[in-house]
Amino acid sequence: MGARGRCGGGAAGPVGVDRVVARDSLGRVLVAAASRALRGEDCADLGRRPLLARFPGAPEVVRRVALRRATARAAVPGAQVGVLDADRVARWVVDQYPARCYPGVVLGSPHGAAVHLAAALGVPWLPAGFEVTVDWPGGAADDPLAAMAYGSRVVAPLLAADPGVRVRQVHDPAARGALCGSTVALTVRWRRLPDAYRRFLGTRIVPGAPVLLLRDARTWPVLDPGEGHSFQVGGPASGLDPGDFLPHGASIGRLLRAAGADLGRWDPPSANAPDGHCEYAVEPDLEAGLRDWARGVGSPLHRVLYPRPAALSAAVADLYRRWLRRAGKTGDRCVVECGRLLDPAQVIRAGLVPYWCESATARAVAGVEWWLAGSEPFSSVDVLPEPPGLRSPALAGLPQWLAVASFGRRRRMVDRTAARGYPVTPVPTRHATAVLRGQPYDLPSPAPLRAVDVLAELRDGGLPQGLLIC
Repeated sequence: MGARGRCGGGAAGPVGVDRVVARDSLGRVLVAAASRALRGEDCADLGRRPLLARFPGAPEVVRRVALRRATARAAVPGAQVGVLDADRVARWVVDQYPARCYPGVVLGSPHGAAVHLAAALGVPWLPAGFEVTVDWPGGAADDPLAAMAYGSRVVAPLLAADPGVRVRQVHDPAARGALCGSTVALTVRWRRLPDAYRRFLGTRIVPGAPVLLLRDARTWPVLDPGEGHSFQVGGPASGLDPGDFLPHGASIGRLLRAAGADLGRWDPPSANAPDGHCEYAVEPDLEAGLRDWARGVGSPLHRVLYPRPAALSAAVADLYRRWLRRAGKTGDRCVVECGRLLDPAQVIRAGLVPYWCESATARAVAGVEWWLAGSEPFSSVDVLPEPPGLRSPALAGLPQWLAVASFGRRRRMVDRTAARGYPVTPVPTRHATAVLRGQPYDLPSPAPLRAVDVLAELRDGGLPQGLLIC
């Protein structure tokens, strides 16, 4: 992004990144939603149906084969991973935001509540990494050892060419099903502050404005030989525990059968791996680089670490309620979003209190149940369950989603379209927009939050949730 001073104009965003950043990845959707909120737009144009939504009427065996082929066609060829340009991806991210000055920035792990927080502050959200799906010819969902070897081979040229990144590979049949056998999932994390981010911070952020770094502090067994490529089987977003992915685990047999794979071949190489930060973590070197940049320009850097996504979701939802009430609104209507089904612009226009569930797992949904049970009652609770596109023993059933909606005093609604295809037929992000457009607007919107107030309220309401603010 070219700069002409502190708030100068910038060139149009680059092309060619569209295939590199996984189209169905959470981070990609969050950047799109955050940038639209700053333009005063909703997510009505985000109509891409996830790959797992395709071929819904086909027999399961036929559907698995068709999905594997479709995913492989959309993935990055393994031979091209070595020329992947992470700096170009960073330019693509910042170029999505309107060319004006901002009173701060939110940066870090992918989390829907982080995007709602950025929208309330009127600032951009910048991810600490991005997801890439790579074609795996001849792969097998039940052979994580081969997946690790293939992933190590294809990322070696990238790591040799760009020491500023690290790559976490995740082999998760609970989240990806049969797709684990045709592609490998990589999370590329920046080890240093990308040049595009540095220029953006230096030209688009008001001098001295605060920087909020939000970090996912969850851990998971990780094989990390220290060469820039690390590997994990499963992940905390699956709603399962690490032991569930072992050969004798209670869930792995069912997951592999659903993926058309064989439990007899399952031998995860990370069975005895030590715990490390999960795939959504922020690289320590990136945090150090951001701290050095902030110190150099006189901007305060504030870190918010959350032990589980529900803690940040609850703290931001409470913050929204207080924000709305200070603006003279009721703060009495709640929307429970899930995964990619969110729209921060519509939430603010309607004066809603948003609680974001990372996924449709029973564990994630239990988090919102506990929060609602301990909150002052809401007059209405609307629920947007995201069908993940496959079945898993960790998923919440529709009765659990209905129990969430039942906390509404007058209005209790689980979106029928999402529920009708649950859990095997995902819907696009714009479906959340269509649902939220049906909510009565509560205008004018409150004045943007100030970072100093956000930090005070997160300390007040987030500490009991386990948030660490420093």
